[in-house]
Amino acid sequence: MLSARGLFQEIIDSDDAFQLFCSIAASGEAQGGWENARIAALVPESMRALAPKITRHGADEDKHGRLFSALLKKRGLEPVEVPPETDYTRLLEQQGIGLTHDKLRRDEPLTERDIVVYLSHSRVTEQRAADQMDMLVKYFGDHPEVGRAIRMIGSDEDNHLAYCHEELLRLAAEGHGRTIQQVLRESALAEIRVYREVSLAVMGHMGRLLHWPNAKSAALTAGIHGMYAYERFGGWHRMVDLKMPERRGALDGPATAASAFQGPAAPTASRGA
Repeated sequence: MLSARGLFQEIIDSDDAFQLFCSIAASGEAQGGWENARIAALVPESMRALAPKITRHGADEDKHGRLFSALLKKRGLEPVEVPPETDYTRLLEQQGIGLTHDKLRRDEPLTERDIVVYLSHSRVTEQRAADQMDMLVKYFGDHPEVGRAIRMIGSDEDNHLAYCHEELLRLAAEGHGRTIQQVLRESALAEIRVYREVSLAVMGHMGRLLHWPNAKSAALTAGIHGMYAYERFGGWHRMVDLKMPERRGALDGPATAASAFQGPAAPTASRGA
């Protein structure tokens, strides 16, 4: 019987699959770190109070990238090139979701609407990240090799999601409610399509690395399409609802360090989002 726990265990047990998984994750987190750092630098004066929280968000994402890289180093593995069809962030941008990299590379202040778009997009993608980490913490939070990193990242993702809820509710009360709901809906519907395509691509690569039989690959493909169907016909609503979180001020203060986790690493070459 196929299960998320069994599939991830296969990935952990295979150097090749683990190498690809951590490389994809590290690249995506590093990209998120850069994006948040640029947004923090370009926040309009009317919203400068958000800059420290956006900076903290970016610092957390950078830390997650270092954690995944550290997992590779501890096993003596090098990062590998990320297949473009598995680049979740790039594919979302191609769908017109979030702020474009072209805009973020300019030294021009963002608008208030840009920040609303950023937070709405983040609320959707952080829901996905929090759901995935909840699953990994449930099954592998006590794993001797990856458990500590998974718990650290999972806690951060919960903070990021809480921050998005709190700030979007505040902005809705200030008159941005219609824009928020529109962008949330557009982002969610685009995200579930991209997530399906990325999931199919990742499973395709894992299937080749792990030599899955055709029947197993077909079953996983059907499962991914089934999840998309569920999300398309109602499941996406969990990604757009807003409620005041139990964790208030979740991104107040500095990011927690990852150095205690990383420790000494096995000798390895360096990597070349």
